[in-house]
Amino acid sequence: MEAFPSGGTVASVRATIASIQRDPSIAALLDDPFALTPGFVGPEQPPLSGVQRDEELDVWLAPFMIAPINTKNVHRSNMLMDHRYGVDFRYSEMRVAGRGDEGHARAEEILNDRSIMSPDAPKPGEGPSREVRESGSYEAVFGGTLSDGEQIRVVVTGEGDPGYGSTSKMIAEAAICLACDITGTAGGVVTPSVAMGEALVRRLEDHAGLTFSVQS
Repeated sequence: MEAFPSGGTVASVRATIASIQRDPSIAALLDDPFALTPGFVGPEQPPLSGVQRDEELDVWLAPFMIAPINTKNVHRSNMLMDHRYGVDFRYSEMRVAGRGDEGHARAEEILNDRSIMSPDAPKPGEGPSREVRESGSYEAVFGGTLSDGEQIRVVVTGEGDPGYGSTSKMIAEAAICLACDITGTAGGVVTPSVAMGEALVRRLEDHAGLTFSVQS
């Protein structure tokens, strides 16, 4: 079962669209993967739009609503870590729709979905039920290719609805991690990987129902 976004998420998306309509320059900012890396612009990045096919995984991909935000944070992390991933680092996020004709049709459906703008969409305070939040699960696959051609895959799994049930646990563990485990992080606007790194990974595995497995 796929949960509809909460009313708060719907309201945020609508507010963003309204802002773009008032000020088109905001759209360019949202499209810029290096908006959070002042003074640095890396190579052209993979597209986040349209329907795409991942040859390695043999699946069809559709746009992921949060990807424009996540990609900016990943590039900021790379910059703050002195480009540990390389100055030529390229990154994208897409949503897996499935394989074959069925996967392609589902990807097209996701691409053309406008239900979030429907009058029937959840209002602030409304959202997935407790049953949906607690019974869900998810899997995220991160595939990487190194400069020497070696390929690495990291699979992350989690218990509960990813948008709400699991996220609330992640936020709580991040707060505890910052309060109890982190002592040497410099000030400024940093990302979770830079501020907490492996300490947060351990907490998420021990207390939040997540698993991280590296497959090379």
